[in-house]
Amino acid sequence: MTDLSDQERAVLAAIEANPFVSQQDMADTLGLARSTIAAHVVSLTQKGRLLGRGYILPAGRRVVCLGGAVLDRKYQALAPLVPATSNPVTGVRSPGGVARNVAENLARLAVPTALVSLVGEDEAGREILNHLRGLGVDVSQTAATAEAPTAEYAAILGPDGDLAVAAADMRIFDLFTPALLDRAWPHLAAANWVFADCNLPAETVAALVTRRRGARFHLAIDAVSIPKLARLPRDLAGIDLLFMNLDEANALLGTHHEGLEGAQAAAHGLRARGAAGAVVTLGAQGTAVAGDDSAATFAAIPAQPVDTTGAGDAMIAGTLFRLVAGDGLLAAARMGALVGALTTESKASVHPGLSPQLLAANLHRLTI
Repeated sequence: MTDLSDQERAVLAAIEANPFVSQQDMADTLGLARSTIAAHVVSLTQKGRLLGRGYILPAGRRVVCLGGAVLDRKYQALAPLVPATSNPVTGVRSPGGVARNVAENLARLAVPTALVSLVGEDEAGREILNHLRGLGVDVSQTAATAEAPTAEYAAILGPDGDLAVAAADMRIFDLFTPALLDRAWPHLAAANWVFADCNLPAETVAALVTRRRGARFHLAIDAVSIPKLARLPRDLAGIDLLFMNLDEANALLGTHHEGLEGAQAAAHGLRARGAAGAVVTLGAQGTAVAGDDSAATFAAIPAQPVDTTGAGDAMIAGTLFRLVAGDGLLAAARMGALVGALTTESKASVHPGLSPQLLAANLHRLTI
């Protein structure tokens, strides 16, 4: 607790001993003024040692996800797609969005998780939040607004399950201003890892990266897509782990890398731009990682895919799952690849049977 003063440590110890202790009782016990105790409580909250009123102590392993919460509509073609005409499909709808998907995957892996996002004051927004609450995700910092509808994403998949074309209405996230970070900051400050996707506006991403430099948590960011790369700051310092595919990395770096060796070069390029670590994915060819403790590539996990939607989000969640448990980046990313592979074998964007037990039963696939 090197970031705490002696008096702050004493106040925190009193709260840990009795979370219901009053400020006056602490003042009497510690020989301090009540106003001084109140100031220390505010400071402990800002430093992530407390979660606001009621002296709620943060969980030992906690991830907060910021970004997209979306209603997904997926249509899979029953035959090869023919442009400029109607195609027969089967369709499903489900909660989606990068940050929301990552949060659900983490919850299914028994990691204490919170989501900070925006939904509309509509049925889709209520459906998304109720689904997450049922999984134990903390959605207390997700706001509902009447200014825009809940975001929607529509994907057209080929018969093989690969994405052919997609459309997204993400206007609501333009409302995710830095002021929402201020409101949720105690929850972020108390986390081990904060994950953000680039559905957030550029000013909000910049504010998060800047404030991270004075915080205790680790920050991971996913690029989401090539158009949204512009929302990343040019100086990536303050980002502990950056996720993107090779096409996105090439677009950001202005390079033309190819293959796994190219993905490795791109991961090093992202580190040269300031990111402490990078995971660059290349679909069925594999993944490259670069960080302080590792720089390596590994092949994709063998799978029998039926739908690739959500696999990248699952990969991120699986990586964070092992990072909060103390694994190094390479081992964590390989577990992430396994979670991604399992997700492709499900028709859902998040594998409905995902659990630590499912991963344990499939660990042998990491050695194939």
